[in-house]
This record gives sequence, structure tokens and C-alpha cells, in this order.
Amino acid sequence: MHGGDEPGPAPARRPRLIVGITGASAPQLAVHLLTALRALGTVETHLVMSRAAHRAVELETGLRPADVAALCDVSHRRGDIAADIASGSCPTMGMAVVPCSMKTLAAIAHGYGDDLLTRAADVCLKERRRLVLATRETPLSLIHLRNMVAVTEAGAVVLPPVPAYYHRPASLDDLLAHVTGRILDQFGIEHGVFPRWQGPRDTTDSPIGGHV
Repeated sequence: MHGGDEPGPAPARRPRLIVGITGASAPQLAVHLLTALRALGTVETHLVMSRAAHRAVELETGLRPADVAALCDVSHRRGDIAADIASGSCPTMGMAVVPCSMKTLAAIAHGYGDDLLTRAADVCLKERRRLVLATRETPLSLIHLRNMVAVTEAGAVVLPPVPAYYHRPASLDDLLAHVTGRILDQFGIEHGVFPRWQGPRDTTDSPIGGHV
């Protein structure tokens, strides 16, 4: 075989990240995350939406589910259990479920993979990949708390979208950006979507001044 006929190296593929959206309130969290990932362009995003998520998106964002799907690289049907991300042989960085309803949390905690979203999450656990659950509910019942313990013991990260105020957010987008950034941090994805805490700028205003 001549040198010119030899196949070159396969082009490097971006790492895959699965994003699941459930019917919990605040689908804006997922929209902001997908928008940020698209702007970064460093990972290939695979989206799965539950049936309730379609309705939540319409009610709370004014967007169509198709508009959200357009933000990702690959959109999977929730009933397509034969999709590549349903198998552990499909390499991924892991999965973020944003927002994560208590129903989906319960299904993941008990290994009940009745659709592609919960199956993909189950795959992440069994393959020891990162699974981040942005759980949305308040107040929490004992059942919710026990399910959070169960998924944490199984290797997942429970990341409630609790807003931070140290960066003095001036808008809802500032609050969403902070949650997006914290999720990206869990996967080691470099970004600059929110200002990180750098310590107080002037210690003279502190009750203890600059002394310890």
C-alpha cells in the first residue's frame, strides 16, 4: 500500500455528555446549561426529555420542546431504549439531570429504568461515571431524603440548584449561570460562565480586619 493510500488517524471526537430534563419546575436551568455547552463547544451533548418535561418547558419558558432540542448535538426519544446512551459500551463523561424531579430521583435510586432517561442514569452508576442530579423540590419529605442518600451511596452527586449571592447577582441569568457553572465543574469542563469567589477584596471592612 502506498503512503498516500494509507488511512489517516480517525478525527478526535468530542467527549459526550448526557443531559436529562424532567418535569420538575425550572426547566430554565437546563436551557441555560445547554446554551452554555453549545457556546463552549467542547463536548457533544445528548439530550433526553421526559414526557412531563415537554409540558414544563412549554408552561414555564414559552419555548417548544423542539427549541430546547435544537440546543444540543443529539436529541433522543425517551422511549428509544435502543439508543447508544442506553449501553455502557457507549463512552460518555456522564450525565446531568437538570432539573431532577422526585419521581426521577426515586426511579434512579431504585434502579427502575423504565425509559431512556432513567436507563442512561442507571448506566452511569453501573459504569462508575459521573451522575449529577439537580434535584428540585421543597420542602423535602423523609422519602426524598432517603432517596438522595441512596443515589449518593451509589455514586451520584446530588446538586440542588441553590442560588449563591456572594457574587451579588443582578439578574435571574446571573443565578442560572452560577448553577450552570457548578454543574460544569462536576465534569471538569473549563468555563467562565460565572465569577468565582476570590475572597473579600478589602479585609479592612471585616470585623476582624486583616488580622487573625
